[in-house]
Amino acid sequence: MKIAIVGAGIVGVTTAYELASDGHEVTVFEQRSAVAEEGSFAPAGLLAPYLLNPWSVPGFGHTLRLTGANATLRLAGGMGRANLAWVWRWRGASRQHTAPASALERLAQYSLARLKAIAAQHELDFEANDGRLVLLRSEAERQSLQPALQLLRDAGVTAHEIDADAARKIEPGLSPEAPLAGAIHLPDAAAGNCRLFAQWLRQGTQGSGVQFVFGTRVDRISSNPVGVALQGEAELRRFDAVVLCAGMASAALLPALGLRLPMTAVYGYSVSAPLRESTHAPRASVVDMAQQISITRLGQRVRIAGGAELAGADAEHHTPTLQRLYRTLNDWFPGGAQLSSGLQIWRGARTMLPDGAPVVGASGLPGLWINTGHGAGGWALACGCARVVADLIAQRAPDIHLDGLGMRRF
Repeated sequence: MKIAIVGAGIVGVTTAYELASDGHEVTVFEQRSAVAEEGSFAPAGLLAPYLLNPWSVPGFGHTLRLTGANATLRLAGGMGRANLAWVWRWRGASRQHTAPASALERLAQYSLARLKAIAAQHELDFEANDGRLVLLRSEAERQSLQPALQLLRDAGVTAHEIDADAARKIEPGLSPEAPLAGAIHLPDAAAGNCRLFAQWLRQGTQGSGVQFVFGTRVDRISSNPVGVALQGEAELRRFDAVVLCAGMASAALLPALGLRLPMTAVYGYSVSAPLRESTHAPRASVVDMAQQISITRLGQRVRIAGGAELAGADAEHHTPTLQRLYRTLNDWFPGGAQLSSGLQIWRGARTMLPDGAPVVGASGLPGLWINTGHGAGGWALACGCARVVADLIAQRAPDIHLDGLGMRRF
């Protein structure tokens, strides 16, 4: 089949890889000048296990707060009707999260296995590391995580509840002064550089015949006939199928087809800093659940990621949020990273639906497929979702059942 993919973030690139592996003729359209230039540029880097990652599923691991200095979600610039409706649904989802959370963890585990297989097959070095600590500042935090821990264990994920001394043996760079009540040790957890993986995969797929068309905006998608209309071109480019992997641009393209998704862009931040002293830095990744901030070792850098705000794409960086990232790093790993120079400060969108689950599968319209709305899990879920879409297009039963995560929102 001749297939078009809209969007060259990590979801679009992995989808291109899987479809090309099945023998399809694939063209990827991307408005930026390279792959992984938007939401996949500098995310936290955390892969599975998924449920204890910041912002994985509403309500897991944190209390929903909309006001105050420690608000879970910062409402920048006030609350319009659209944002109010989305937040209302988001808060409702946080009280009914068990079914999608369980399915998301299964999907994340499947995705990690697929990612590792691809990396091994093509010998891809993407600054991967294994193991994670979820740091607990109080016993109350441990108790609040019990539902998520039970779901992880039900999914076959190894999760050890350990004390502070054991945590510091696993991550000896942790400050002895930090108020550590204990931790959750996830020995099989993984992390890595999302953008680097996308770049390696793009090079490989391009060598196998995938065409990437950069600097090009898709203005319209057609389902009868199937194809895409590009900005500045009068003629429709026809394909046998179109897969929409375009993040928030998906929400703009679908209404013309009579389809709508309740997606919004929740912006988060990351700071990538050069390694200063290896023994004072994390060996792998840690998560501060109280702050909803992760600290991850990526090669010779340390990446601190967190924050969540509803604001415009061009909004200025929120200084208090960035200060909270620096403060959290200093709490746990003082001296581990160089913060005076060489910093990469990034603000990027997580395209989210209220329950945190993506939309993956057939749209109901001829030739149009959807793989979008992954929220904080684009990197963690991309390889699994890409394989599922490729199997469905080939009319094969996927190796994993998504159980309620498909196209139910249409």
